[in-house]
Amino acid sequence: MPGSGPVWFDADLLMARPKKISCEDCYFRRNLLCALSLEEPCTTFRPDHPEGLRPPPQMRMVFRQERSTRAAWAFPSAQEQAALYAR
Repeated sequence: MPGSGPVWFDADLLMARPKKISCEDCYFRRNLLCALSLEEPCTTFRPDHPEGLRPPPQMRMVFRQERSTRAAWAFPSAQEQAALYAR
């Protein structure tokens, strides 16, 4: 059954309380670039940093191991097919 194995938690992540974000913390709002009048942060929210706008974090690319180039199963050759149907 999926998810039935052991689950590991990072205690530091569990203890940390994320700060509630608001439009007032957004880079676009603080630099008068926001054209929306919403009560909550929108999907384009980016935190305002002294260094300016930073790109959102992206997942790292992890390359898989090289796979075997030999197939586990292959179609029979022309000679094997001819032998099968010649009977």
